Order: sequence, then structure tokens, then C-alpha cells
Amino acid sequence: MRRMRVAAVCGAAVLATVGGVAPGAAAAGPPEAGLAYHGSADMSAGRVDVRFTPHNHGPSAVPESTVRLRWSEPLADRQVLPEGCASAEERVVTCRVGALDAGGVGERIALRVRLRGAPEEVSLEFDTVPSGGAADGARGTGQQRVLVLDTGDTYYF
Repeated sequence: MRRMRVAAVCGAAVLATVGGVAPGAAAAGPPEAGLAYHGSADMSAGRVDVRFTPHNHGPSAVPESTVRLRWSEPLADRQVLPEGCASAEERVVTCRVGALDAGGVGERIALRVRLRGAPEEVSLEFDTVPSGGAADGARGTGQQRVLVLDTGDTYYF
């Protein structure tokens, strides 16, 4: 009886090692990454220019990611967006960020959107869209909000 228990324990340890599953790995979840977007925005007469660079503050690399830009005001029906960006909803644009190493900096993204009408202010929220691999950590670094006033001034974030 004792030999069977020892064999079962050894067999489970071998399967865990050969299968690539470390004890407790399932409970740990995916590795974490700290994504943030640094840049600037300005608005004039319903046109908003946004320029930003994605940063991964780690500790894990991100194999692929997308940023969602959510506007507090509806976007005009027609938009001319850069390659890698697309209108997703009435108030949403998504842009491909791509892979980012831990501590890495991505390619600068610049876009101009037109809002319906000419609001005096707009709130812009950045949010990382999960796409497998590393999850954005609980630090909230993947979510940011920027208030942009129709003054022509540049607002940095």
C-alpha cells in the first residue's frame, strides 16, 4: 500500500514537471504588465489631435495589445484614421499597440478625430483591451482619463 502511494505522488510530480505545470501556477493567473499611455491632446472647433506613446512598466512582457480610446462625446460619422486604428462604436476608436517588452516603449500613435458639433470640452479615456498573454496589473495603469478643453491649448498626460 505504501509503495502505491509513493508511486502516485512521484507520478504526479513527474507529470507536473514534464507537462510544464508548476504547482500553484493555475492559481497565480497570467503574468502582469503595467501599461500606460503618455502623450498630449488638444482640441479646436470639434477637432481633437491626440499623440501618445504606449509604455509597459512591467514586470512582464505583452505579446500583443490594443488601446481603446473612449470619448465622452460622439464622433462624427466620417473619420480618417491612421493605419492600425479603427472606429469601433459611436464614441470609441481602437488602435493596435503590438508587442511590448517589460520596461519597453511602443511606437508613437497620432490621430485626429472630429466630434459631432463643437463641444467646449471632451473627456478621453484610455483603456487596454486584453488580447491574451500578460494582463494589465491591478495598479490601474492601463486606464487613464484626460479632460481636453476647446482652447487650442495642449494638455499632457
